[in-house]
Amino acid sequence: MKIPDLIERLKVIAILCGLLVVVHFANLLSGGYLNSYGIEPREFDSIYTIFFAPWLHGDLTHLGNNMLALVVFSFLCLLNGRRYFLVASFLIIAITGILVWLFARDALHIGASGWIFGLWSLIIALGWIERSVRNIVVALGVVFFYGGMVVGVLPTTGFISFESHLFGAIAGIITAIFLERNRELVLATAARRPSLEFGKSRRPWRFPFRRQKDR
Repeated sequence: MKIPDLIERLKVIAILCGLLVVVHFANLLSGGYLNSYGIEPREFDSIYTIFFAPWLHGDLTHLGNNMLALVVFSFLCLLNGRRYFLVASFLIIAITGILVWLFARDALHIGASGWIFGLWSLIIALGWIERSVRNIVVALGVVFFYGGMVVGVLPTTGFISFESHLFGAIAGIITAIFLERNRELVLATAARRPSLEFGKSRRPWRFPFRRQKDR
């Protein structure tokens, strides 16, 4: 990894962490008022909050735990490029939020955990979909060190939104498949040099979900 690329990725992560911290302390100063922008399932006047909820957290412990995980998975996802990460994050947040709004329990759902679980499952899925050496190694590392996260998709503690975890994991897999089939979304700003991720395929096989090119 080149130093300029590393610095660029760290800048993206620093901006994300800065926004999370600013929003949290603004929420504290408002007496928790911003929590009203969490997702309220099946309330039509709150559907737009699917894009606000990931930035809100109940307390510093909630924020700290989510921020640490977000830093790790964001950095790993950024190995595929900044545009890939931004597009993937947008899709994960949108899909997760919509599914939570449609199917989750009647409660206020806040926090970046759905986003985190989405990046987690996306990174693992890329190990199978792309099958480049780097993606396989990264996916195996995530499974080894963070495989226990799979328990988070199960209903455990009542005050934890397992729905966000579950739908986030589903959203990550959907996003990985979608971006594999629509590479133009990430090729626009990808490096022009050949790469295992975005250049000419070096695989002798085809992923079954990919559209066959017209001949």
